[in-house]
Amino acid sequence: MLELITTADGSKTIYNSEVGENYHSRHGALQESQHVFLNSGLKYFLSGKEVTEVSILEVGFGTGLNFLLSADYCQNEKIKLEYTGIEAHPLDHQMISQTGYNQYISQPVWASFIDQYSESLKQQVTINPFCKLQTAHCQLLNFNSQQQYDVIYFDAFASANQPEMWSEQAITHTIRFLKQGGVFVTYAITGNLKRMLKSLGLKVEKVPGAPGKREMLRAVRCADMQM
Repeated sequence: MLELITTADGSKTIYNSEVGENYHSRHGALQESQHVFLNSGLKYFLSGKEVTEVSILEVGFGTGLNFLLSADYCQNEKIKLEYTGIEAHPLDHQMISQTGYNQYISQPVWASFIDQYSESLKQQVTINPFCKLQTAHCQLLNFNSQQQYDVIYFDAFASANQPEMWSEQAITHTIRFLKQGGVFVTYAITGNLKRMLKSLGLKVEKVPGAPGKREMLRAVRCADMQM
């Protein structure tokens, strides 16, 4: 059963009673997405670079909040964004529409996303001249692509409730899609995850977490990495 709830910063998330977890932090859905994924992921990757295009792969598309913030930012900065979300259990259109995320982004981005959300589960759609979206309706290990991405948002449910998403097999599969010099970010930080990423040749760092979490993890795929 899915239930909309309001988090501490006033933004909404969804509680999944089957998994026993929220889609975002109860301390603030918006704050978490902004801090962990937009600021520590996308903006970190773009800092100091003169780029006009960027690609993002998200593991755990969920409510689409990370996508919406990223699309809105790229539109404002006039950076072309190609975004792929992996979601084994997509939310229905009605639930997405009730999140209230329209108040945090431009109306045209929201309207185009809502209008094309269902279609994005079947094929890539054009949200606006700066953004394309596709939501891969599949399990992580069944996802395959010839493309590699500049940034990976790893936003699966916590390992306590969904341990298979944090296994060596799952993390190794995910990193296959990260470009050399690309950035991997997640809200979580564990010794096991750090060891796995280091063994794959990534440079791992602890950075301050979103409200409610002291630290989070960011890793960069080294230029000379061999996989």
